[in-house]
Amino acid sequence: MIRTQVGIVGSGPAGLLLSQILDRHGIESVILERRDRSYVEGRIRAGVLEQGTVDLLTRAGVGTRLAAEGLTHGGFDIALNGARKRVDLAASTGGKTVTVYGQTEITKDLIQSRLDTGGTILFEAEDIKPLDFDSNEPKLQFVHRGNAETLHCDFIAGCDGYHGVCRASFPSGSIETYERTYPYAWLGVLVE
Repeated sequence: MIRTQVGIVGSGPAGLLLSQILDRHGIESVILERRDRSYVEGRIRAGVLEQGTVDLLTRAGVGTRLAAEGLTHGGFDIALNGARKRVDLAASTGGKTVTVYGQTEITKDLIQSRLDTGGTILFEAEDIKPLDFDSNEPKLQFVHRGNAETLHCDFIAGCDGYHGVCRASFPSGSIETYERTYPYAWLGVLVE
């Protein structure tokens, strides 16, 4: 049996950052991840961070490499019918910018920080089952290195994505989803 304050399912940026922030406030957590570390650190995802995310990562103590290697952009150009129009983000937002820094790199930074500060990430935790999450004694059952384990915690944080086991564990009808569809979308292309 393992005991912690917060059991986190998923070691993507959401679960890792949650664990990092909790740790900085003296709250213990254990992260369960079904994949191995090399898979998680190599998973390619988005690469543009808004100013608020950059600020949050910096406050959480994982902004050093981001500041050194991220590419900050204060605006961008839009071309239409042969004419270019500059959109000056910094001027329009009181100095806020966007930074190009891959989610893969954020994940590496967060994993390293969690491990450097004694955080627990159990990679290759299989067959994760959230149990009693609506009680005062929630727990996560899982298999790790061939052994059946139970993580007892005060709270379960399901950071395993839309198709993860946590969302699927809620009883039918207990989740309300609110969605707003906009008549436009963004397509970002990073090229040299």
